[in-house]
Amino acid sequence: MNLVRFNHLGFTNIFDHMEKCSNGYFNDTKGSIPSVNIINNDNDFVIELAAPGLKKDDFNIKLENQLLTISREVEEKKEEKNDNYTRREFVYSNFSRSFTLPKTIKYDDITADYSEGILKISLPKKEEEAKLSREIKIS
Repeated sequence: MNLVRFNHLGFTNIFDHMEKCSNGYFNDTKGSIPSVNIINNDNDFVIELAAPGLKKDDFNIKLENQLLTISREVEEKKEEKNDNYTRREFVYSNFSRSFTLPKTIKYDDITADYSEGILKISLPKKEEEAKLSREIKIS
């Protein structure tokens, strides 16, 4: 029997779990969470976050220790005044996705690009480290 790890804080290990939603977003009282694809290439990992209709300035991307966090927080207020009434509308749109990155990432070389509704974050891999174990023949 395999044990499945669950972290109630919402952090996702890049290798362990990728949340999929059939409609692209999971709606709850905290906002919408865009769907994410994680691609494992030979030289890098690529995180693709589906967020159509946004601008690149809408995103906040932070790296703290090994935790990569992608977020957006927007608060819009509209007010319409007439003689008899005042109408106010408040719109809050935010999300936050966090990923624990492996130590094999070149943290200084991480890049991000937003195009056609997809935020792509490239996480270059380090060269494989020398193996610490091997068999030594006696001559």
